[in-house]
Amino acid sequence: MSSKTNSQPLMIAAILLAILTLCSAALGQGMTKGIMSPPANVRPPGLKNVGIEQHLNEQIPPELIFRDENGNQVRLADYFGRKPMILNLVYYQCPMLCGEVLSGLESTLRVLKFDVGNQFDVLTVSFDPRETPAMATAKKAEFLKRYGRPGATQGWHFLTGPQQSIDALTKTAGFQYEYDANSGQFAHTTAIMVLTPEGRIAQYYYGVEYAPKDLRLGLIQASQNKIGNLADQVLLYCYHYDPATGKYGAVVMRILRLAGAATILTLGLFMIVMFRRGSSTGSTSRTGHVTRAP
Repeated sequence: MSSKTNSQPLMIAAILLAILTLCSAALGQGMTKGIMSPPANVRPPGLKNVGIEQHLNEQIPPELIFRDENGNQVRLADYFGRKPMILNLVYYQCPMLCGEVLSGLESTLRVLKFDVGNQFDVLTVSFDPRETPAMATAKKAEFLKRYGRPGATQGWHFLTGPQQSIDALTKTAGFQYEYDANSGQFAHTTAIMVLTPEGRIAQYYYGVEYAPKDLRLGLIQASQNKIGNLADQVLLYCYHYDPATGKYGAVVMRILRLAGAATILTLGLFMIVMFRRGSSTGSTSRTGHVTRAP
């Protein structure tokens, strides 16, 4: 038997061991808690209507009209139907939180191997109806310069729009905010949303920092596995998105089931290799034996 034939089961065993190692690592990884807004009845005065109410699988209204960073009138439907998307709601003149959200998002996107405009798109929408396409243009230039990948211009969109469209979008997304007339600023929470290519809300991620692994898996799942690779499919089997935390957590029974199957297959292949090697050695020994005449 050729060494090439003998090596094939060993290669398969090595792949199975790699899968086993991957899922074992998944089981051992601790998941940090997402930032959730408290219930309305325990929020501080002035923040009663500020928070996130998850509307998973809700359809973002495709007919809503905004203006892009070039001042062109667009409908949200213009961005649907092609790729999974990340939606984030900010206002461009925000003195603090919105800049942190955009910076945290850009930092995570820079780590991802997926490219904005290729495997997915980003919709950044202002919820301040006073803001203009010129402000959107400036903000887009700032963050595209940081991101620094070709093709992102066509994939990361910065929108502004009228109050009617903003109200419909924020209500559908469960994004609750309030305007403070005294400070001239908005009180709001921080989150990004992953949308399916059709514009349905798939996941929420809270805070101003987003784990690249979670966001990658979220985009793959939202795309219905049209992007990603085999290792991602294994991880999606081992991990489950938890809406309560906005994170992926290890599913223990799935990991144990997959690890057990990988172990059994690995042992079975090892025994086959040993059996074939033993048979090959015995055959060679019989062939090489010479009997002398008396």
